[in-house]
Amino acid sequence: MLWLVAADLVTLIHAAYVAFVVVGFAAILVGWAAGWDWVRNRYFRIVHVAMILLVCCEALVGTTCPLTIWENMLRVKGGESGYSRDFVGYWLDSLIFYQAPPWVFTTAYLTFGALVILTFWLVPLQWPGANRSAASNFTRRNSVS
Repeated sequence: MLWLVAADLVTLIHAAYVAFVVVGFAAILVGWAAGWDWVRNRYFRIVHVAMILLVCCEALVGTTCPLTIWENMLRVKGGESGYSRDFVGYWLDSLIFYQAPPWVFTTAYLTFGALVILTFWLVPLQWPGANRSAASNFTRRNSVS
């Protein structure tokens, strides 16, 4: 029983990972349109792009996600043979796992990764001091000597 709870927890972490990547991308686009400054935060954006690039690398190499391996190991220790069919495990698994040929996932991951990288051009990062230097240039140009 404890192994299955641990497996469900790993699945929850996996779903949160996927949600951060997908919802983060949507937030960047919505935030760009709405003028939200936080979507330009370099820490958020670097973590976001690193997370999707990790998925892209896994797909290109053809390796299984470590979270999936860990979940399956826990389920086997709990007496199951893979993904759970209990309430939590069933719904979380059905949200993030689909049946399709591997090339479909690789293409989807790489396309999504390219779109995330494109947001760096569309919604540039905010660097410290950038606003201060722009403000000082503005006041220098507009000051009366």
